[in-house]
Amino acid sequence: MDKDDALLRAALAAVAPGTEFRDGLERILRGRTGALIVLGYDRVIESISSGGFHFDVHFSATRLRELCKMDGAVVLDRDANRILRAAIQLVPDPTIQTSESGTRHRTAERVAKQTGFPVISVSQSMGVVALYVGDKRHVVEGSPTTLSRANQALQTLERYKARLDEVTGTLSALEIEDLVTIRDVTAVLQRLEMVQRISAEIQDYVVELGADGRLLSLQLEELIGGLGNDRELVIRDYLPATKSDLTLGEALANLEGLGPAEMLDLAAGARAVGFSLVGDSLDAPVSPLGYRLLTKVPRLPPTIIERLVMHFDSLQRLLAAGIDDLMLIEGVGEGRARAVREGLSRLAESSILERYL
Repeated sequence: MDKDDALLRAALAAVAPGTEFRDGLERILRGRTGALIVLGYDRVIESISSGGFHFDVHFSATRLRELCKMDGAVVLDRDANRILRAAIQLVPDPTIQTSESGTRHRTAERVAKQTGFPVISVSQSMGVVALYVGDKRHVVEGSPTTLSRANQALQTLERYKARLDEVTGTLSALEIEDLVTIRDVTAVLQRLEMVQRISAEIQDYVVELGADGRLLSLQLEELIGGLGNDRELVIRDYLPATKSDLTLGEALANLEGLGPAEMLDLAAGARAVGFSLVGDSLDAPVSPLGYRLLTKVPRLPPTIIERLVMHFDSLQRLLAAGIDDLMLIEGVGEGRARAVREGLSRLAESSILERYL
């Protein structure tokens, strides 16, 4: 998430339903007076401000509504806790490019670009609340509209998650049997990335909905709560098999950088994480190190997982290891060795049964 995205999310949280700021905006909309509100104050704002009144009073919805009846902009502190100035004329740099046509919206976009602060413009005639952050423009809509979009996204996530569970279960069974191909690995990474993206979109809706998004947040957590860092684990399992010089971070960045069309192309996904395809063939065999399956063994610390992987260097050798072999690893006593052995055996049995029954 870049700086503008983080600032936009923080601004959306400040104007979300249930906040006093949102109450103030709704009062302005009902009064049809329009408004121009800046969230932040510094020397740059001071330099482009003319006239108006200086304040330093606690923010309230009614004060915001009354001050916005006057011509000019209202300036708040960054946390929207205090009102600092009102009825000022903002004169941003006219050479800054803007795609807006109305005077208030053009000023809002230019001020946001010039100062880096979030700027809110309320249209008097259209009844639209627009939030400007850097080069970004976001229309703040009512809860019913946002909830409708969020519920559609949630239904999409449920379908993605169901398909992810299928391909992940298949991958586990194939890993146990040592029958994994690049296609199988890429299919899982593709679905993990899709789930990650739609989850991030829903999380943005949760932030925007504020108090109205609590149920949505619980549903999202129920759907993706068990995923954890599966993307990283799958890439770590197969990164040595790619024979590339990519680091884990670079492979993740490449995967996240795939466009919508590329996400549907398994070959593009395979190349993103470092696989070299011969004639675009995705059927070349590959073998995992065992990170992902070892994390499913209860109460196994990350340091022990790392030592097990480094020592055996292959999931197949790890599956074939006996208790005495496991006890050779530093920090693995008889009890832990038995837990690892039994945990991997249960995982192997359940994965094979799910695949063939």
